[in-house]
Amino acid sequence: MINRAAVLLRYKQPAVQWINDADPVADSIEVSLDSANEERTVYLVSEEDADNPELVNLWIKKNYQSLFENELFSWYMLESLWPQKRNFALFSEWFEIECHTVIEDTAGTPILDDEL
Repeated sequence: MINRAAVLLRYKQPAVQWINDADPVADSIEVSLDSANEERTVYLVSEEDADNPELVNLWIKKNYQSLFENELFSWYMLESLWPQKRNFALFSEWFEIECHTVIEDTAGTPILDDEL
């Protein structure tokens, strides 16, 4: 067991609508709500923060912009395709927050940062 918790963003229909509307490729296959939520990024946070829903909400409010941009980038790298007004209200309209406080590392090898 590791001393982290996991935060995941579950896409809501307005986000999926943006994904489909912003797609610059004509005749692309439409993304469904289910398919948008199949593979999601896991954000590790402090275990202590995750034990308290108020602290999770504060962490989300503090970090929503970078979370939002990371999710947008995962669909389209061109920022010109992103919504211009990326505020907390839009973030909340597009994503549901999931928090999981029990993380077990079963690999038995050190956790490495691919970007280092």
